[in-house]
Amino acid sequence: MGVVESIPTSSRQRIWSRPTVGCVGESIIGNDERGLWFLSHKDDPSQMNWVEGEKCWGSVKVPMGLNVTRTLSVLENGELEECYTFENVSGEPLFIKEKDAYIYVPFNDSYEKAEVGLEKRCNAHLFIGENATYVMALRQGGRAPHLGLVLTKGSIIGYGVERDFSARSEDRGDFLFYPKLGVFEPGEKKEIRWKLFWHQGKDDFYNRLLNEDEFLLVKAEQMTCIQGENFEFCVQTKNKEMAQKLFVKFNEKEIKHVRIDETNDKYSQPAYSVWYQYPAEKEGEYRFDIWSGEKHTHALFYCSASVDILLTRRSQFLATKQQYKKEGSALDGAYLIYDSEEDALYYSHKADHNGGRERLAMGIIMAQYLKRHPEDAKCMESLNAYERYVYRELYDENTGVVYNDINRNNDWHRLYNYPWVANFQIALYRLKKDVRYLLNAYKTMMGYYRSGGEHFYAIGIEAYELKTLLDEAGFEAQSEAFTQAFLNHADQLTQTSVNYPTSEVKYEQSIVAPAVSCLLQAYQISGEQKYLEEARKQLKLLELFNGKQADYHLFENAIRHWDGYWFGKYECYGDTFPHYWSTLSGDVFASYAQITGDKSYEHKAKASLRGCLNLFFIDGMASCAMVYTDTVNGKKAHYYDPWANDQDWALYYAVKWALDL
Repeated sequence: MGVVESIPTSSRQRIWSRPTVGCVGESIIGNDERGLWFLSHKDDPSQMNWVEGEKCWGSVKVPMGLNVTRTLSVLENGELEECYTFENVSGEPLFIKEKDAYIYVPFNDSYEKAEVGLEKRCNAHLFIGENATYVMALRQGGRAPHLGLVLTKGSIIGYGVERDFSARSEDRGDFLFYPKLGVFEPGEKKEIRWKLFWHQGKDDFYNRLLNEDEFLLVKAEQMTCIQGENFEFCVQTKNKEMAQKLFVKFNEKEIKHVRIDETNDKYSQPAYSVWYQYPAEKEGEYRFDIWSGEKHTHALFYCSASVDILLTRRSQFLATKQQYKKEGSALDGAYLIYDSEEDALYYSHKADHNGGRERLAMGIIMAQYLKRHPEDAKCMESLNAYERYVYRELYDENTGVVYNDINRNNDWHRLYNYPWVANFQIALYRLKKDVRYLLNAYKTMMGYYRSGGEHFYAIGIEAYELKTLLDEAGFEAQSEAFTQAFLNHADQLTQTSVNYPTSEVKYEQSIVAPAVSCLLQAYQISGEQKYLEEARKQLKLLELFNGKQADYHLFENAIRHWDGYWFGKYECYGDTFPHYWSTLSGDVFASYAQITGDKSYEHKAKASLRGCLNLFFIDGMASCAMVYTDTVNGKKAHYYDPWANDQDWALYYAVKWALDL
């Protein structure tokens, strides 16, 4: 879009009641009575529209009798300000329920092929924090400027999405905010006001939040703790008076601060950081409500049992509840979906509900558990039955071919399945010390490469581990053959770089993460700097999927928004926080920290890997997805899906990195 109209910004503030199309300060704006339908930075060569959606930005739905007026302003510093004034024009008192009124804010968060999306789409990180609500939108390719939103008046208490289901997994949908409005007397008015501003990235974004005089910003290094640790967080504000009158409450009890720091470093405005600690004793969610005067926000933490306890509970649940046992059946020995509502196993030949694929994680964590607890005879019997099932139904030991479902069905010859079977075989080798399993893992991965794997972005390739084990066992020829095949794969990833091919989803975190993982492992194996340099380049894109909101569901958990549909009982699209494949990012962060010694990535890895532990419950049951949004297309959401399906990969990576040690 070109510049149609140039509007002066010499005044402190200017409000339009007429259509606006043109350059205003730093922004190119398309705005009229429908709302804001175009917003781009004037210096952006791609002229990305940050507010593209099915609904126009600023569209409002309200109940009868409530009128709303929207104004758009440009401030002296070039920031945009929107104000929504709600007025009771009914002549009678109006009681507005929480979901009665909402405002559309369609950040342009969708997936196109990389050459388009990296320039013209964003990852939107929302924090619905009452008076401290914000959105950090980051261009998917990482090039600044990026767009931010900060609430300056009123309270936002929830958000929803409206999805075009025909777009399937490619479009996150149109966001909508639920403002807190409450009771209106006749003629009474209330305002919701926010600013839109350009920023240079994550550090600059949080710095800009602290520019707001009465903003309360909650920060923490970890939002999930293990029992026996302490939750620790700070509330930052640049207003000294607000810092002094902070009031934090948990379970109706005031929590006293432990110290107040005055900060003035390169990443933040001069600000006051008020620090709090609280013991993580009982498993579950901890909500800390935070006030300063009339300003209110919150921090949401989670206390998890140790990974060893989670692994024990989960493995014993698999053995007693989640394994199908019927002699003569193709499914005999299989670990299947478990439905907690119906207290029953479930199987369908439908891809994400079948007897193979992602569900292989259950066999792997069982082997990991038995490596730690070999005395558990019941679980060993269960694993042996599952091993027989895999070798009978899902794997050809002679050829290395991996099948998609029982009866050696390969209607869909899916390359994702190969590394997962190899990981199961590696886990069996570590447990049973029989080199047959190690050679099977080698054969499986060579089958992957014979099937075109070097051009595919498979999840969970443990190349460095496999090569190391082959070397230690003296299988030099196999190690050399696998190394060559894997480095050819890494060379292909280096050549393709960020021009990612489309996969089951056109672009997503679990395309970028496997690429970085393979490149890092290629560096470990070969020592060639080119792999590390390319890994660093793509690592920057991977980090853009993660935010640092003060909510354990969101904190360092990568954006995913379709898994509840494909893997869940309720088949619900919508933001999925957490989803277990978020741990792919944690795996990469941990690997990068190990290779480079960069402690900052060690902390990020810990947060990311721990961020999925809330998917595992005290009784050993688990959930394949937490659909986080309050509503999806008007229907209530925000629930853990009742199916234990494929989430056990989160435990696999937690065990891999000794997360509780």
